[in-house]
Amino acid sequence: MAIWFELGIFLVVLAFGLWQIHDVKKARQATQSRREAEARLAALRDKAETAPNDAPPIPPA
Repeated sequence: MAIWFELGIFLVVLAFGLWQIHDVKKARQATQSRREAEARLAALRDKAETAPNDAPPIPPA
């Protein structure tokens, strides 16, 4: 009878460990996606700051 109890505890601990690994992978992916989005936004800001103003001047009224 004790072997089934030990096996049950082992399976619960194993399931918890696998769940934690899955959760860590999701968190890493979210962090990586956020960093990539921030890098794209920074690149767009740099591009906008260094781009020449091609708009024609507004004539005085």
